[in-house]
Amino acid sequence: MICQACKKNLAKAIFYGVEVDYCPECLGLWFEKDELRLAKDMRDRDLNWLDIDLWKKKTSFRISLGEKLCPSCRLPLYQVNYGRSKIEVDFCNLCQGIWLDRGEFKKIIEYLKREGHYEVINNYTKNLIREFWEIFVGPETLRKEVSDFLTILKILNYKFTIQHPAIAKIISSLPK
Repeated sequence: MICQACKKNLAKAIFYGVEVDYCPECLGLWFEKDELRLAKDMRDRDLNWLDIDLWKKKTSFRISLGEKLCPSCRLPLYQVNYGRSKIEVDFCNLCQGIWLDRGEFKKIIEYLKREGHYEVINNYTKNLIREFWEIFVGPETLRKEVSDFLTILKILNYKFTIQHPAIAKIISSLPK
């Protein structure tokens, strides 16, 4: 596979437990289908429940034809904003691979942390119900879906403890 920016051969590397292709020149990363989600989950386990599906609601994203070609399919990549962020990623509509330029993975993690904090506090009930329902209907394995559900509960516990230390102290002092 060839980097579309540098025209160099891509090399393979383990990136947060996922084998990805990268450009040794510009440090761009190529993630095959689901690899970005897996790397994100390994990078920050508290974000494993929060996934952005670039293909689920295409009409809610700004999509434009990019200049780069898919390293795998050799078809044009499309540019799309990652969720509601201003991070533009390049993706292949055919193989669902994603190209990230240097530094974009870090920006995605930072965006997801902000988004996760907002979602847990402001849409806690909705997210908890959604994650509970996904235990039964997927799309991931039962073990992964249960893990996502428990992560939301854990994050809420942390947030509650930080935002209401006096109440948390009283609760922790109650007989068990």
